[in-house]
Amino acid sequence: MSKESKKATAQAPVPQEVLHLVFQEADIAVLQSAAELDETLKGEIIIIRDDFAVGPLYKLDEAEGWQARKEWWKEQLLRSPYGDTTDMVNDRMTVHNLKKALDENEQLVLWMWMGQNSHDVCGYYWLIGQLKEYGGRVYVLYMNNLPFINEKGGIFYPTAIHEIPAKEFRKAKKLARTVTPSEFEVDPDEWKRLSEENGSVRILEGGKKIATKGDDFYDAPLLQAISADWQKIPKVLFNALGKMKIKTGDVFLNGRLKALADEGKLELQGDFTKGWKDCSVKLAGVPAVAPATEQAV
Repeated sequence: MSKESKKATAQAPVPQEVLHLVFQEADIAVLQSAAELDETLKGEIIIIRDDFAVGPLYKLDEAEGWQARKEWWKEQLLRSPYGDTTDMVNDRMTVHNLKKALDENEQLVLWMWMGQNSHDVCGYYWLIGQLKEYGGRVYVLYMNNLPFINEKGGIFYPTAIHEIPAKEFRKAKKLARTVTPSEFEVDPDEWKRLSEENGSVRILEGGKKIATKGDDFYDAPLLQAISADWQKIPKVLFNALGKMKIKTGDVFLNGRLKALADEGKLELQGDFTKGWKDCSVKLAGVPAVAPATEQAV
């Protein structure tokens, strides 16, 4: 073997194990499907479940701040069909276990998958400052305004990881890059800024730029989906989300329906203790064409 060959062999990278991290439940299934097509994508998949694009963020590194956020989510969820699931979500424990895995296996690297949306990017900002000690082993795969081929053969620009067809992950994985030392320094400051602004809504304005907005940011498109006639809330939320350029979760939007009703802009009816499935909404002060048969709340 020549000196050059020996040198190349010595410098060859040691195969590393990959731990995948996503920010949305639907991302898990498509990443699993991609791994069936490409063995290099195989690895455990973990998820940060909270949507940090909405709700209070102030002092989440303290017990009081974390409890305030948990109570906020509980209030939102109790009016949804999902019920109170706050005790089932423990992202801080997920991060604890993630760091433990990285400590115990020096060959393990983390791949964070991010779609171009406020949910994923806000989750990244919450997480990145907690991983600074693992520089060089933390990778980000950010689908930032990048074209892919959909199932019909057309070009599209996905805003979420789960929108990418499994076969396209061979291309997506080429975007993996290490988080830079500069990002480890600067990005935690972005999280600090968002926490101190402590608004209820955060949106992605391009790149990784997150802007804080008021509680009423989504009210206009929500009101546009509501008429003078009673409509079931699931239908209203589906129609509103379908027309929104900037998406958010249905639980948050349902919470805004309650807020708008409290302001006298909407009327609600139905038993919200059973979720929104059989609950209805209409514009306030405008007689419905067909009278409602349920008791108003």
